[in-house]
Amino acid sequence: MEIMNNWNQFLTAQGARPAAIDGAPDGTVPIAAAPIADFGQSLTVSQLQEGFVVAITDQGLIGLNGDEAASFLHGQLTNDVEHLNQEQVRLAGYCTPKGRLLASFLMWRNATTIYLQLPRAIQPAIQKRLQMFVLRAKAKLHDASVDEANQVVLGLGGKQAGAALSAWFPALPATPFSKVEHALGPLLRVADAFGSPRYEWLTSAATARDVWPQLAEKLAKGGNDAWQLSDIHAGIPQITAATQEQFVPQMVNFELLGGVNFKKGCYPGQEIVARSQYLGKLKRRTTLVSIADASVVAGGELFAVSDPEQPCGMVVNAAPNGVGGFDALVEMKLGAIEEGSSAAGAVRYGSAQGAAVHFLPMPYMLDALDL
Repeated sequence: MEIMNNWNQFLTAQGARPAAIDGAPDGTVPIAAAPIADFGQSLTVSQLQEGFVVAITDQGLIGLNGDEAASFLHGQLTNDVEHLNQEQVRLAGYCTPKGRLLASFLMWRNATTIYLQLPRAIQPAIQKRLQMFVLRAKAKLHDASVDEANQVVLGLGGKQAGAALSAWFPALPATPFSKVEHALGPLLRVADAFGSPRYEWLTSAATARDVWPQLAEKLAKGGNDAWQLSDIHAGIPQITAATQEQFVPQMVNFELLGGVNFKKGCYPGQEIVARSQYLGKLKRRTTLVSIADASVVAGGELFAVSDPEQPCGMVVNAAPNGVGGFDALVEMKLGAIEEGSSAAGAVRYGSAQGAAVHFLPMPYMLDALDL
């Protein structure tokens, strides 16, 4: 943890502002150890579109080694792990036996290790749960965000990001959800946002300190809030402590994003996930909205004015948008999405009298058969 503290201390000296930690009394978490929210102000969508570099400090990383690591995970997750190669990056979900998501992962591998990236806040419990099911399989889990050299994660995106990265990388990953290995650490291309590629660069704290000033000179600098805002505009959901066991994968569009393989074998909840796909019509989806309310949080409820007594949806992820409100991914009844998209103020946050929910275009098509 000392390496991460040193990195956070460096960022704090650059003007970084720590995020509040859920459940921790003010002042009990040292600034050097707290996740970085921003550098004094939230970045706007237009700044992200132009180009940004952010310190991602709220994500944990589980590593799995062993001859049977891939086959073990293949039997636990919603996506194909056995055929994951070293050039690929994938999304994957971890469900309860009832098909509800406990965690969502960004997944990749190298020659020896499979990696699962997830929120640091839920990593210990998820890692412990996975460990319970290893049994006699030749697979060993470890906390790769502590035990390995490339512990710092930089997120980059927008029009100028590729040119800025080319100072170190002669070749960038060519397509979304691919990666290249490099002496300074792997570079992952994740889902595009704002019409431009986004990247995660996993590197050492020493390298990060060296490259940060050069990147920050060319790109707007931010922290977790900016990365979450870019994820939201890419339409990529992430399960957090507030939303565990709330959604079947399709409710958060996970199969549309390649996070579910319907041809692979069994995994916890597989029967329910398959039934949701093939029997009947999906009744809920996740879409992109903006809410002019600074109190928006993951797990917060949404209400249709036409049916004010019961919630019609839930916030999956939310991030400040730099103009006083929050942009969010929200999981909702399809009828409420249709109603809210066609009538301003038809859906509200917190209660039927709460802040109006403004619907924004999604970066990918929701299944036309659903709508």
